[in-house]
Amino acid sequence: MSQNSFDQSQKKAVLLLADGSRFEGIAIGKIGTAGGEICFNTGMTGYQEIYTDPSYYGQIVVNTTSHIGNYGVEDDEQESDSPKIRGLVVNTFSQDFSRPTGTDSLQNYLDKNNIVGISELDTRLLVRHIRDKGAMNAIISSEDLTDEQLAERLAEVPDMNGLELSSFVSTKEPYFVGEESAPYKVAVLDLGVKTSILKHLSTRGTYLKVFNAKTSFEEMAEWNPDGYFLSNGPGDPSAMEYAIETAKKIMASDKPLFGICLGHQIISLACGVPTFKMHNGHRGLNHPVKNLVSGKSEVTSQNHGFAVNREDVENSDMVELTHVNLNDDTCAGISVKGKKTFSVQYHPESSPGPHDSRYLFDQFIDLFKS
Repeated sequence: MSQNSFDQSQKKAVLLLADGSRFEGIAIGKIGTAGGEICFNTGMTGYQEIYTDPSYYGQIVVNTTSHIGNYGVEDDEQESDSPKIRGLVVNTFSQDFSRPTGTDSLQNYLDKNNIVGISELDTRLLVRHIRDKGAMNAIISSEDLTDEQLAERLAEVPDMNGLELSSFVSTKEPYFVGEESAPYKVAVLDLGVKTSILKHLSTRGTYLKVFNAKTSFEEMAEWNPDGYFLSNGPGDPSAMEYAIETAKKIMASDKPLFGICLGHQIISLACGVPTFKMHNGHRGLNHPVKNLVSGKSEVTSQNHGFAVNREDVENSDMVELTHVNLNDDTCAGISVKGKKTFSVQYHPESSPGPHDSRYLFDQFIDLFKS
């Protein structure tokens, strides 16, 4: 068991929402001030994977499960090189951890990575408020700032609508994953890719070259891949014309293309199907989805604040609806007619989460054989 040197009782913290709602609690993580769009994740476990998911860049995450930090952190549970969240809100924060394989406490981890947080809040009350009012900007501070100063800083936080963020989290230089002798080569457009996605692809006989988000189709095609993958990531997909253009050219090449989450939205936009910002988004590990092709349902891991307009999918001559979210009937997957292209609005790598959807990686590999 490890004990932190940080004393939670030493410092108060404040959470201020854009609608003026104010919450007081105890500081965790780095002492400081941080603002972003506030959202909540309903997962009961996997907090380290959540914090390091690049799709959360620019956001303050509320964990709805009551205990956070109790199993510490572990190096192999990183989904990127560092936490990508802007801030953290929890109910009960554990300064101790008892997992034998844990390498550090969550408090030390957050502090080292400059993540500002607040604990000892009624997160049920907060989540009910966000569910009612919708996702909005917020600011956390454990510094000695007045409410007026906090409001001024909060007003400077950019709105997520129209915000392009993939270029902030994407790899700067191309890199390779997997064995060069693998039977298939896949070009990955890194819009904010999770490490687990790359692992699932590489263990299925693919050699991956991961490219920066703004890489042109022509540059990726020079590597002569057998197929392409558009990853998850943060921000508003409609602000990413560069990726939409790349997706159009990939589809024109008639090579297999698979998209997850933001990649799904980019493919939809490339087919003329619009996206919209959701009231709250879907973030958690227990979202039911129905596969309309097989007729089977699956429990899925999700993290997105934008979605593809289902009505436009159903009226489109280019795409076909393949998956539906059973909670709210939103579009959860499409295929492109006459192309080896498909995408889903959830995370089949499920890290963390259930394993129901991992067949989608196999479905992608099968396209290379047809």
